[in-house]
Amino acid sequence: MFRLSDRGEKIQQMFGAIAPRYDFLNRLLSFGIDRRWRTKAVRLLKYREGSRILDVATGTGDVALEIALRTPGSVKITGADFCKEMVDLGAVKVAASPYSDRIDLKVAPCEDLPFANDTFDSITIAFGIRNVVDRKLGLAEMWRVLRPGGRMIVLEFSTPRSQLFRELYYFYFRRLLPLVGGLFSRYNAYKYLPDSVLEFPSQEEFSRMIAEAGFRNIHLHELTFGIATIYVGEKE
Repeated sequence: MFRLSDRGEKIQQMFGAIAPRYDFLNRLLSFGIDRRWRTKAVRLLKYREGSRILDVATGTGDVALEIALRTPGSVKITGADFCKEMVDLGAVKVAASPYSDRIDLKVAPCEDLPFANDTFDSITIAFGIRNVVDRKLGLAEMWRVLRPGGRMIVLEFSTPRSQLFRELYYFYFRRLLPLVGGLFSRYNAYKYLPDSVLEFPSQEEFSRMIAEAGFRNIHLHELTFGIATIYVGEKE
C-alpha cells in the first residue's frame, strides 16, 4: 500500500483544512478565470462513445463536472484525489448535478492510482501536479492507466514570459493573494500556493519530465499571458 511522505501528508492535511472555502476562494482569487482555463483544457480531451475519462487531483469535482457537461452521456468519468475532505464535498456537488450516474469519485493519490493498466481514454489533472510530491511516479502512474492512443492533459500555473506582466503577477501572487486567502481561510495555505508555483519546473523542464514518463506528441498551450499552461501528451 502506498504511503504519502511527510510532506505529502502535510499538503493533504492543508487541503483538508481549506476544503470548505476552496471553491469560493478559487473563484475570488482568480477573478473567475480558472473556469475558462478548465473549459479550454477539457475541450482538448480525446474520447469516443463509451469512453472512460479520469480526472486526477479532482478536488471538489469541478473538472469532472465540466467533462460530463461537454461529453456524450455514454462517457463515464472517474475523479480521484488524495484528500477525503475534498472528495466528500465533490460527492455532494455531483449528487446535486444531472451527471450523478456518470461520475464516480475515489480517494487516491496520483502516485498510486487504483486502476488497471490501459483503462482510460483521457486523463486530466488541473492545478494538481505541483502538489504531487513524487511527480515522476505520478506521471508514470497516469501513463500506466492510460490506454494506447489516449491523451493526458495537465493544466498548471506557470511563469509569464513578459517581464512587466511577470512582476505584476508576482506582486499579486506573493503579497495580495495570501492576505486575501487568509481573511477567508488559512493564510499559510494561500502562502503555500505561490510558493508551490514558483518552485514548479519551467515549461521546458516539465515537458521533458512528461516525455521521460513515456508520453509522445507533447505540445503546450499558454493561457492568459502565460499565467497558466496546458500540457498535452499522448500514449502511443
